[in-house]
Amino acid sequence: MDRLQTLEVFVAVAEAESFIGGARAVGLSAPSATRGINALEARLGARLFTRTTRRVRLTDIGQAYLEDARRVLADLKMAEDAAMGAAASPVGEIRLTCPNEFGRMHVMPVLTAFLDAYPDMTAHVLTVDRIVNLVEEGFDVAVRIGSLPSSGLSAVRVGHVRRVLCGAPAYFETYGMPRSPADLQNHRLVSVSADAPVNEWRFGRRMDKPVKIRSRLTVNSIAAALAVARNGWGLTRALSYQVSPDLASGELKTVLTEFEPEELPIHLVHIEGRRAVAKVRTFIDFAAERLRANPVFN
Repeated sequence: MDRLQTLEVFVAVAEAESFIGGARAVGLSAPSATRGINALEARLGARLFTRTTRRVRLTDIGQAYLEDARRVLADLKMAEDAAMGAAASPVGEIRLTCPNEFGRMHVMPVLTAFLDAYPDMTAHVLTVDRIVNLVEEGFDVAVRIGSLPSSGLSAVRVGHVRRVLCGAPAYFETYGMPRSPADLQNHRLVSVSADAPVNEWRFGRRMDKPVKIRSRLTVNSIAAALAVARNGWGLTRALSYQVSPDLASGELKTVLTEFEPEELPIHLVHIEGRRAVAKVRTFIDFAAERLRANPVFN
């Protein structure tokens, strides 16, 4: 096994936390992967993994070596892309993750247009309402809504959305319209939570106006909450892009707009920054241009 293949095996085993999983990822048998890692550790004179019967974990030295190995492989990939002209016509698979509704409404149209423009590309998409670890879970790009914590990731801002309170005209005809957040105590509220019921909504640019609420109904998806709101049963909170078609059609109306929290930025996040491989750079440029042109995010 040459040094380049050994690096690929090492990275695959580290990401899978398994010799079997890592070997499968690079098309080798588990014994071959094990021999390659053993030889690498012998050459370095350092233990890269601690092994148990259930999983394989990186040592501190192994963690540092993993970052260097990824950088070497990324540099090689960039060189290969340049040599093959991949910057002009990217090839391969791009792995993308994004929130459920954002993916359905806005990522899929952009992504399918990208695949039409670059027929040698394929894509794998995970739509999920949680923060996905790009490195550990093997994704190239993520859509993130909200302020970004400090990290080693690169981010391209493509717009913003607002958190809005909305209801159907039929609801307001029956129950009236709230004039301040405190009025919500007298309204039917539908909250969205994957876990425990929500008992507080925050308003104001600094989110300094917390309001205790009593949700008559708690659901685990925004689609369900909006369906209930459209039927005139109650009020719910959503992100502005999630309700833009309903606002345009008049099925829903926003209230308490003067009490809305600060806008939430939307970013395309990736790992390698300017060192990103051609397919990632090309997709980010393609997606950023189209998302920024969407008036829903301006």
